[in-house]
Amino acid sequence: MEIGYPLLSTLIFLPIFGGLLMLLIGRNQEGVVKWAALFFSTLNLVLSLPLFSEFDKSTYMMQFVERKPWIPDWGIEYYVGVDGISVLFVLLSTLITVLCVLISWNSIKTKVKEFYVALLLIEGAMIGVFCSLDFFLFYIFWEAMLIPMYLMIGVWGGPRRVYAAIKFFLYTLVGSVLMLVGIVVLYLKAGTFNILDLSQASLPLNLQMWLFWAFFAAFAVKVPMFPVHTWLPDAHTEAPTAGSVVLAAILIKMGAYGFLRFSLPLFPEAAKAMAPVMIGLSVVAIIYGGLVCFAQTDLKRLIAYSSVSHMGFVTLGIFALNPQGMEGGILYMINHGIVTGALFLCVGIVYDRTHSREIADYGGLASVMPVYAGFFMLFTLASIGLPGLNGFVSEFLVILGGFKAKKLAGVLAATGIIIGAGYMLWLYQRVFFTGVNDNIARIEPMGLREALPLLLLSVFVFWIGVHPDTFLGFMHESVNHLLEGVNYGASDTMMAVKGLTGGY
Repeated sequence: MEIGYPLLSTLIFLPIFGGLLMLLIGRNQEGVVKWAALFFSTLNLVLSLPLFSEFDKSTYMMQFVERKPWIPDWGIEYYVGVDGISVLFVLLSTLITVLCVLISWNSIKTKVKEFYVALLLIEGAMIGVFCSLDFFLFYIFWEAMLIPMYLMIGVWGGPRRVYAAIKFFLYTLVGSVLMLVGIVVLYLKAGTFNILDLSQASLPLNLQMWLFWAFFAAFAVKVPMFPVHTWLPDAHTEAPTAGSVVLAAILIKMGAYGFLRFSLPLFPEAAKAMAPVMIGLSVVAIIYGGLVCFAQTDLKRLIAYSSVSHMGFVTLGIFALNPQGMEGGILYMINHGIVTGALFLCVGIVYDRTHSREIADYGGLASVMPVYAGFFMLFTLASIGLPGLNGFVSEFLVILGGFKAKKLAGVLAATGIIIGAGYMLWLYQRVFFTGVNDNIARIEPMGLREALPLLLLSVFVFWIGVHPDTFLGFMHESVNHLLEGVNYGASDTMMAVKGLTGGY
């Protein structure tokens, strides 16, 4: 797909350029900084819309491709493009960034310019990850995300922000270094960093297994999968609202995206061999993450642990290795970004007023902020998969795919839906329908700037819930092609033991 100008490069570098340009604005001109951040993020969202309207859903081929030599001696290229798997995440990234700018308007009080610069830089890096088709380029964007996210947690976070930021950085860095080793091995074997060319190569099974675990180290931490999930609750709890939203909506999706883009097509035999282990870890995450939510007293920490459970559904769908599970897992990532991002926005709205995240400090909030209570109820019901809302479609597809892959996994995963309904409804009852506490009796109602992001996300809750094929249609061809490649590569054992060949 060509539209006459480098769309993907524009989406990647416009927010980066905007962030660097904002460094020239005076530190005391906070209003100018906020409007500049809103301008650049909104412009990027508008410019991303052709990805939705002009994308050709009838092919699995990469679209909007840009390819230029970068470091020819090493075979490194500036090579970007999107397919039906990655295009929705680019659109989600541009949308979420605008909402983060709006929700941070009054909540960020110190180093305002630096905060918005970090937010725009992380947007560019996130889009770069989803678009990169060269491993060298991908790794640069993958690591570049760490720096602004580390700063967002460590500078603008809560009382234990330094601890949470360092923990986040160390967990993700260790996994990324192991992935770097795997990338170097792939380059030495194949002589290229081109991701599409590498997916057409066949590696020996023993090498596939080692490389699968090297990449697993990076992707499992980023998801995060059980048992390397412990950085997430701390990061979510201490991060500012915008940081929590970016983490929940985009960053943790990159681990699951890595499994789809790299682990399955590059190491098909290893992926098939390790699918039972991955399904088992996913089921543990679903049940464990849900049960731990019942013990939480902090609003953000409860939603963070719910993300561990929800992302278990995602990895279950991916490693079910069938169309229903995989498409459900991808759609689940989009839905989780919308719903959990909205829940963190909701927490941020009341935290700005009460400066407390303790569930016990709330009660009877529905009588004080009825419109806010309505939004929170909508996103609660979407989170637990009420039919007609977006969460139901993706959960149904993942459970169906899980049943087809392994009946016991499907049954156990289904219990996670019951657990999720239990802790979310219990949370809602405690926050909104108990006696009104004195500290929230005179709380200010929600303003238009705060309601607008929630209203926009509500549109997607109903849109995907009522007409999911609008979004599933993007991924049909790419998912089918990916599964064909996995099944072909995993069954061709003769080619697997001969090292690299040209077949796929």
